[in-house]
Amino acid sequence: MAYEIDPNHSTVEFAAKHMMITTVRGRFKKFSGTLHIDEQNPANSQVDVTIDASSIDTGAEARDNHLRSADFFDVAKYPTITFKSTRVEALGGEKYRVTGDLTIHGVTRPQTLEVEREGSIKDMQGKQRQSFSATGKLSRKDFGLEWNVALESGGWLVGDEIKLDIEAQVIETASVAA
Repeated sequence: MAYEIDPNHSTVEFAAKHMMITTVRGRFKKFSGTLHIDEQNPANSQVDVTIDASSIDTGAEARDNHLRSADFFDVAKYPTITFKSTRVEALGGEKYRVTGDLTIHGVTRPQTLEVEREGSIKDMQGKQRQSFSATGKLSRKDFGLEWNVALESGGWLVGDEIKLDIEAQVIETASVAA
């Protein structure tokens, strides 16, 4: 089955350490994507997501503008973040491991997400909906996001490890041809 991400009922969030002691959370407000789910053979499933990098929102306008700048995402030059799956592994029950090519700041690296199907239901229009939670971690330096400031007390202003937390509700769009 083919599905489209419902952006009104989905979130793409991240967290990073600030000054090595506080976790700062943010999200991307604009994204889209498709999933092709093969219930009989999950390895044939595919995920394709595009995120508008300029839609970053950490709740602090000055920080968001800095993250959009050439110091970080450089959204004028790299307006999107993309993820295209290359492998889907069923782990048992409703758990999956999805690996794909993640492109941030013009750099593409493999990224693995731990995914769990949260549920499935027919909506009021008779379309199938499914819900998935996904988590992962990445090094921002691996994607060329290296801006930082050394702290007098030791350590760095911005942590390297970024935690990903995704909640996706998807809506059936059409059947995939056999």
